[in-house]
Amino acid sequence: MPRRYFKRILPSVEKVREVRALAIFGEALFHPALWHLNRRSAAGAVAAGLFCGLIPGPLQMLGAGIVAVLFRVNLPLALATTLYTNPLTIVPLYLIAYQYGSLVLGAAGAREPQPPPDWKWSQLGASFEAYGQWMLSLGAPLALGVFLLACTLALTGYVVVRVLWSAYLRHAWHARKRRRRAPA
Repeated sequence: MPRRYFKRILPSVEKVREVRALAIFGEALFHPALWHLNRRSAAGAVAAGLFCGLIPGPLQMLGAGIVAVLFRVNLPLALATTLYTNPLTIVPLYLIAYQYGSLVLGAAGAREPQPPPDWKWSQLGASFEAYGQWMLSLGAPLALGVFLLACTLALTGYVVVRVLWSAYLRHAWHARKRRRRAPA
């Protein structure tokens, strides 16, 4: 089930080869390990996507792509996993990261973070700039917290995928064993 489900929703290597803009990467982007789907590659891809999802700005997918190529994990799944962050989820995630960093640095009661600025859809550039200034004002607790939260999410995602995939395989093996023992 996991393999069939992922193969159904993720693009094939043939469809990606048709994109002319990706020709600049040569054959490195089409290494078979980047498109193979198994327990290790899926768990690694989810970990890479969850880790790189907390990279600020539009560099999340680029980071996940680089990590996928370096560690030879499933590229489409790594890219898709970064989508858990968006303008609605990034602020709560960064506030959690700030609390995490403050806890580790021992500054949990030092001061409350400033509330995030209002998002104005009509002024996207100004809104992004305001959020950037807000994140910089949070300083070291945020920087450490983002890294630690990214590591925690990546490790959790890796373990969850490995456990769920293994549980599915054990269930499928037992079902196959029962079918073979059943009288015809």
